[in-house]
Amino acid sequence: MNTNSIMIVGVGGQGTLLASRILGNVLGSAGYDVKVSEVHGMSQRGGSVVTYIKYGEKVYSPVIEKGQADIIVSFEQLEAARWLSSLKKGGTVITNSQKISPMPVITGAAQYPEGLLEKIADKGIDLIAVDALSAANEAGSAKAVNVVLMGVLSKVLKGFDEAAWKKAVEECVPKKVIEINEKAFELGTKLV
Repeated sequence: MNTNSIMIVGVGGQGTLLASRILGNVLGSAGYDVKVSEVHGMSQRGGSVVTYIKYGEKVYSPVIEKGQADIIVSFEQLEAARWLSSLKKGGTVITNSQKISPMPVITGAAQYPEGLLEKIADKGIDLIAVDALSAANEAGSAKAVNVVLMGVLSKVLKGFDEAAWKKAVEECVPKKVIEINEKAFELGTKLV
């Protein structure tokens, strides 16, 4: 059996690492060999963060080379565009439609690129863009964007039981926010 590759990309502080733990939990509970590698850019300062997740019968390395990712889950538009070269032909990009300005934009040294989602779609890429921030706010916390996106992913990634996803959310998020995250996941499943 071939290995499958998923990248989770975002900005420091968005919960990409928690999302990768939830996904790894689901994949592992389905009996796959799972390897996860976290690359922290300037994660503490709002810099780019990427997590590689590979799964299959036997996985030797979590690293995903350019053009090898089956799915990219992006927490922000610019990060989706930044990592497109990693997507394989026929791959899927799931992205939050939110824009988070990087430091050069904040300081006025650069402008946030316009029309990113249209440019991605124009490349013929299977693009699923959702307003995960609004769904997270509806669930009770803007911090739940990551779990909303896992809800979206659960509908795109075929062959995994929804109960396994819900169990993974319960096991991975802090106890005090389980209810918010369960609602966030459910709202995410309805965005696809």
